[in-house]
Amino acid sequence: MPRAVAEAVLLIGIPGSGKTTFYRERLFNTHVRLSLDLLKTRERESAILRACVSVRQSFVVDNTNVMVEERAPYIAAARAAGFRVTGYYFPSNVRRSIALNKKREAGKAVPVYGVLRAYKRLAPPDFAEGFDEIFSVDFGKENEFVVIPTHPAAG
Repeated sequence: MPRAVAEAVLLIGIPGSGKTTFYRERLFNTHVRLSLDLLKTRERESAILRACVSVRQSFVVDNTNVMVEERAPYIAAARAAGFRVTGYYFPSNVRRSIALNKKREAGKAVPVYGVLRAYKRLAPPDFAEGFDEIFSVDFGKENEFVVIPTHPAAG
């Protein structure tokens, strides 16, 4: 029986954009979650990343991943191990993100200046970074996730 291709997923968006909720709804049962909110240190995150790559376990990087430089190490590790690399981009709606961020459980909300700082640094993902697929994720009329594929620019 052929082995399934392992997948590395990067969630890309400002705090409060819905990344973790998306993970819980769509990827929880199939992908290990790497998150600095959860793991607290880069050392722990790196150890879990190495373990996932070593055993070919699909994983999700649930950080803001707003800058190309932040995404590059995950993409490089996944590519070197033959993983498929998928990006889910959560375009910024700052007002909605601030409102959703305020609804987080006590002590978990990101200060407004942190949301704004991430917004200013946000670079949308590009296929040139090494993504196999990129999807844009937004909210529908019923607050459900709407996932739209992004196509590489014709060159």
